[in-house]
Parts: sequence; C-alpha cells; structure tokens
Amino acid sequence: METKPNKLPVGIQTFEDIREENYIYVDKTRFLVNMIDKGKVYFFARPRRFGKSLTVSTLDAMFSGKKELFKGLYAEEFMNRADYHSSPVIRLDMSDVTTGQGLESMEKSIRKLVSTQAKKQSISISSDNPSGDMLSDLIWATSVKHSGKVVILIDEYDKPYTDFYDKPKMAEDIRGVLRDFYSRLKANDAYIRFIFITGIAKFARLGVFSALNNPKDISLSKSYGEMCGLTEDEIVNYFSEHIEE
Repeated sequence: METKPNKLPVGIQTFEDIREENYIYVDKTRFLVNMIDKGKVYFFARPRRFGKSLTVSTLDAMFSGKKELFKGLYAEEFMNRADYHSSPVIRLDMSDVTTGQGLESMEKSIRKLVSTQAKKQSISISSDNPSGDMLSDLIWATSVKHSGKVVILIDEYDKPYTDFYDKPKMAEDIRGVLRDFYSRLKANDAYIRFIFITGIAKFARLGVFSALNNPKDISLSKSYGEMCGLTEDEIVNYFSEHIEE
C-alpha cells in the first residue's frame, strides 16, 4: 500500500501541533540551541509570515521541557544534557494587543495579555498598571513560585506601534507606553534566564529597548541567516515527495 507523504505545515505556527500531527518540520533547532548556549538576550527581525512565531513556539517547547517533541531533531541532545532544566515561560504575543480605540484600548489589552500569562502560571499579581508594573509583578511572582529564573518570549513586539506608522503623534504616544512596558525587562534581569524578541522594525530605530542591556541583534547575522525561511537544499530534502507529486 502506498503511503502518503507527511502533511504540509501551511499556516501552522505551533511547534507542538506540527510534531504531534505529523506535519513536515524543517529542523531549525540547531540555531536555537546555539542561541541558548552563547547568550541571554536576542532580537530577531523578519517580515510577517516568515516563521518568527514558529521559532517562538519552538523555544517555548524547549524551555518547557517537552522532550518528546524533539526526538530525532538537533535539539534532542540539548534536551537530554545532564545539566538541562526546564524554566517557566512568559510568552507575550503583542499582535494580540488591540489599538483600534487608541491608547486606552491598548492599555486595556496589555492588562489582559499580562493577566492571561499570570493565570497560565497560576499566580496573582497586585498591579494593574500597563506601563510595566504588571510585567514586573508577573516576572517576580513567576520566578518566586518556580524557585528559578524565567524565560521571556516576545512576538511581534512592534505591532501596536506599526498600526499607527502613518499617524506620527499616536505612534509616538504608543512608543512611550511600549518603552515603559519593556523597560521592566532590565529592571528584572536578576529573575530572567533568557529573552527572545521578534518583530518587523529594527529595535534601534524604534527606540523602545533603550533601557535593555545590549540585546544581541541577530537579524543580519550570517550565523542565523537560515533560522527562518527555507533554503533550496531544505526544500529538496524535506519536500521531495511533494515536489514529485
């Protein structure tokens, strides 16, 4: 009986779904292991629909200790190291932040985003100030509960700002809110193990991470050039059956 090739992961950006539902996964985990081994704070810019969210999802699974998902992948060795340990993950998808009603709706949306992460960690936070106090409380309380440092994954960090790129006054106001919010990353450095930030705009241009200590921008690094997207060799090696069809 002829077997069908693995399913194409069109539009799938959750690593766990790809691995559990028998979709083709092009192994990019060597880049993630390299990041974790060599640094702490990274920034990575790419256009939308380029695999950034899948990269964030894969890092989430790695730090959450989902070893079964990495069988046969480059990261399997990393997950089975004697000194490997999982860490609580705070994952903020800023594309979920709504800006349709201006600053007020944005701040309300940020409160909801942080509150959802608090519920995920089964903790309560006292502040409801979206300027960053909530994020500080979330990081600290999560670290205390798990008796260890936390991992911060921020996807589409600049989405609230780019919604208003053609309205300079509103864009500047939103940038101010984001700057205050993200400044809490530096303030809570002692409780953080690893930070990975993605977006479209280069962070230096947007200026919302001015308070963050030296994030390593790997957007144009040759070492990470193939972390998102597919090379010709990868297309041929991973999708040969589909190409033949």
